[in-house]
Amino acid sequence: MGISTIWIYGEATNGVVSTTTLELITGARQLADTVEVIVHGDASSLASQLGEYGAASVKSIGDLGESLAGPQVASAIASAVSEGNGPEAVLCATTYDGRDVAGRLSAKLDVPVITNVVELKVEGDRLLGVEPVFGGTTNVTTGFTGSGTAIFLVRPKSFEAESSGGSAANVDAIQAGDTGNTNTSVVKDRFVEETTGPKLDEAAIVVSGGRGLGEPDKYEMIESLAKLLKAAPGASRAVVDSGWVPYSYQVGQTGKVVKPTVYLACGISGATQHLVGMKGSANIIAINKDEEAPIFGVADLGIVGDVHKVLPELISALESRG
Repeated sequence: MGISTIWIYGEATNGVVSTTTLELITGARQLADTVEVIVHGDASSLASQLGEYGAASVKSIGDLGESLAGPQVASAIASAVSEGNGPEAVLCATTYDGRDVAGRLSAKLDVPVITNVVELKVEGDRLLGVEPVFGGTTNVTTGFTGSGTAIFLVRPKSFEAESSGGSAANVDAIQAGDTGNTNTSVVKDRFVEETTGPKLDEAAIVVSGGRGLGEPDKYEMIESLAKLLKAAPGASRAVVDSGWVPYSYQVGQTGKVVKPTVYLACGISGATQHLVGMKGSANIIAINKDEEAPIFGVADLGIVGDVHKVLPELISALESRG
């Protein structure tokens, strides 16, 4: 009984494995006897990082050139499954490429995908996914009743990436099957958003602003405070939808999931959609003039006050300390 092998779609940029991939490996090694990662690009440069976190081997489909990752990665996994060499489960992070791989693999294997997973557990010989529903107010546990390879899309920060102290993983080549017309699209250019300071989903401190700021210019207070605290600035969906800041700033169910040491919510009421993305933070501080705001229900420290008065005082105090 139990899970023998889990494959993970591994993502990397410039020879550095993504944090979400390391999170998945950490979680998977607690669930299966063997964890293997399928990658593209220079696999030899990734083997040490992947092995350190618990990957037994790396399956490489080689350099994709300008091709999209999804068609070839999904085809390679599907071919292995059809030949009887596939895993019992495939995990993909809920990223653009991860969703693409999972969707294409679902079509090739003719099995559904369990999405929005925040926890995985084993029941007998099945892997089950726990996913929030109804805006994050209720969790349901979902599994496949049939046999075959199960596919899960796992949300970032569902596991904490922890090194297992393993040695470099073995690298083996794996071939993609027939991709047909699905592999005709090419990547002509890549846009890398310019950022300063820590990344939102990796920052130890996050300062987020909400509709309570009142107007776009007031978001400058959030950025100033974040800079003083060496934090990442974030925002609620209402602020992003209003065009005050880019979508990359959004924290919540349809934005990024963060789990910093300190999360400072400024003028955010605490709608369920937002809470889903930050309630796992170690320490939550809320500033809101409405003492009945839902955000205070999850806050460790609450300040009932006007952000337009509280934030300038806080910024001034930090500046005076140098």
